[in-house]
Amino acid sequence: MAKLSSQDYEYRRTENSVSSINYHFVFVPKRRKAVFVQDVAKRLQEIIFELVQEHGWKMIALEIMPDHLHFFINAPTNESPADIARWVKGRASHHLRKEFPELKKLPALWTPTYFVATTGHVSTEVVKKYIESQKGK
Repeated sequence: MAKLSSQDYEYRRTENSVSSINYHFVFVPKRRKAVFVQDVAKRLQEIIFELVQEHGWKMIALEIMPDHLHFFINAPTNESPADIARWVKGRASHHLRKEFPELKKLPALWTPTYFVATTGHVSTEVVKKYIESQKGK
């Protein structure tokens, strides 16, 4: 649905760090109900874009399916995956359930769980080989 940043693989630089932390999240609504359709999906995307701008995340990709969403961002080192998940799920739940009363039929908008994986410029195997090669130097 959305791909905002052409800078997927640039390093994020701050006064104290250089990083490349990309998080791939998958969020699922309660009971895996197909609730992210039409206006609900559009509004969910707007809420996520607002959070991306507020926090200075770099959007790599976003795909909203009727019964789950994939959210792929580059984030700073001081924001944990748990915080990011809480902010996205919390704000989305608050606004969507307020704006779309039919969502109040669910006991909660989201399941209490989520999936997250990290990615970067290089694979785990490349990093492992690089570290192993340092011993003889």
